[in-house]
Amino acid sequence: MSVSSFHPAVPGTDPSPPVAPVTQGLVAVAMSGGVDSSVAALLLKRQGYNVVGLTMKLWSPPIKQGESCDDEKTCCTVDSAMDAKRVCDQLGIPHYTLDMQDDFEERVIRPFHEAYLHGETPNPCVNCNSFVKWDALWQRARAIGADYIATGHYAATVREPGEAADAAGHTYILRADPLKDQSYFLWGIPASSLARTLFPLASLSKPEVRALALEAGLRTAAKGESQDICFVPGGDYREVVAARAEAEGVEIPEGRFVGPDGEDLGSHRGVPFYTIGQRKGLGIATGEPLFVRKIDVATGEVILGRKEDLATRAFVADRFNGFGPGWRPGTARECLVQFRYRSPAVPALVERDAEGDASRVRVTLSEPGLGIAPGQSAVFYDGNRLLGGARIRETLP
Repeated sequence: MSVSSFHPAVPGTDPSPPVAPVTQGLVAVAMSGGVDSSVAALLLKRQGYNVVGLTMKLWSPPIKQGESCDDEKTCCTVDSAMDAKRVCDQLGIPHYTLDMQDDFEERVIRPFHEAYLHGETPNPCVNCNSFVKWDALWQRARAIGADYIATGHYAATVREPGEAADAAGHTYILRADPLKDQSYFLWGIPASSLARTLFPLASLSKPEVRALALEAGLRTAAKGESQDICFVPGGDYREVVAARAEAEGVEIPEGRFVGPDGEDLGSHRGVPFYTIGQRKGLGIATGEPLFVRKIDVATGEVILGRKEDLATRAFVADRFNGFGPGWRPGTARECLVQFRYRSPAVPALVERDAEGDASRVRVTLSEPGLGIAPGQSAVFYDGNRLLGGARIRETLP
């Protein structure tokens, strides 16, 4: 097992000698205009790579008259692109801004909107990584001759040799700094792209990244960190869903709240405005704390339950993507499953369909999980090593 020079060993892996960079290789760095991607480019340049910065123009925020744009939430794509360009100028590397709004609309924003209309809880960052960064952007990077793609994600990669002497081997993603680890959002990257993917921040914490940027005099060293989805700068997805539905002439019908014992608890705004596990903001008064347990799109009912009603031991997921051997159809595999970002990974059995839809898996947890929501990601680990993931479709009794 070998780990690249800026992908240090993670506990549980073999700390093999680093591999020297291929200086003639061209690395395309996805640069958002933030400090993480800025330092990623800085480190690659210091490693001796030929580096080019690529900034994706993904979305143009509607700014109402009299309002200003809060760049700390990355809604000002022009300002962010200018920050990325100025960092590239400081580093002495080329920079290009790519108009990828159509890709982002088709692969991230519209699926986000439609998921809520269907009572699901989407994960747009997974779609952005899977279908925009490691698909549309990677295609453009290769078109200009790039050998590698790099980002400022807090993750690492490791390559394991194949079983036979002539086997190609397999590349895996590894967890990084526990406080910033972003491997959960990377499960959808095509396995074929991992060998050409670099994560320069693998061994670093956020304070260390800022210190490197400050030491190098990068203009993004003190730039704030976005806490919101880039196209939901206010933080309330409901406003975005409602505004888009109105603009497209899509009616969102009201429905009924149904209590844990089947009682009618009154009307609600519409199924897109509620998520599995939600307690606050229901707008109803009951004598006990109730949570959204199920959303029935066909009837428009939002079914509430007590906390213990949220427990689930098994679910079905689709859009499976796996890394390495051991994922043949019809096989079952014990691993750790993380079904929410920041939630602990728990032991589970993952079974792939033997026939039919090869993208579907059944996941059985060793202990009940609370608030597992269709649309979210189930991500599979072996210790710190990412084995793959899938999109949750439905929970099972």
